[in-house]
Amino acid sequence: MKNKFIHPSAVIEHGANIANDVSVGPFSHVGAQVTLCSGVQIKSHVVITGNTEIGENTVIYPFSVIGEIPQDLKFDGEKTSLKIGKRNKIREHVTINTGTTGGGGLTSIGNDCLFMAGCHVAHDVKINNKV
Repeated sequence: MKNKFIHPSAVIEHGANIANDVSVGPFSHVGAQVTLCSGVQIKSHVVITGNTEIGENTVIYPFSVIGEIPQDLKFDGEKTSLKIGKRNKIREHVTINTGTTGGGGLTSIGNDCLFMAGCHVAHDVKINNKV
């Protein structure tokens, strides 16, 4: 990967789709099924995994975990996803999980939202714009 904004200690799995102007901070991990659109900023110590798409100019702060499997005991490895819109601010220690098949398979977040430190966005949630 030849993106000058990716810290050498970051782990980017083969298959990740990352725009050329994305920045990924130290000790962050980006999974193979992740798409990071133009202008996304990933600070240090962030984990992004699963079938996850993050829209343009979204900023994710340290110690957030995005796109991990649902916190649902019925989940059995089904293919589900997470779609995050544009210009969102995801502050420190936020968790956002992918969907479940029972809830439609998709967790979705609109544009221009703020997720304050420590919040959890559960599986199958649908959040509109400017929340």
